[in-house]
Amino acid sequence: MEKLEDKYENIDLNKIYEYKDLPDKVSGRCDNCNGVKFKSSVGGGKFLRECINCGMKKNI
Repeated sequence: MEKLEDKYENIDLNKIYEYKDLPDKVSGRCDNCNGVKFKSSVGGGKFLRECINCGMKKNI
């Protein structure tokens, strides 16, 4: 079983992560670049949050 710390080290910016599988390391900050600015959209009943700096995507 992969540890949660390993998931934070190997972040794939082309993948959309689920918040329940990869919660924020620091609440309200990007796990990849530690940025605080996000672009968000809603579609298909999901709230997608994308980091402005690096493009990491996460369904909240």
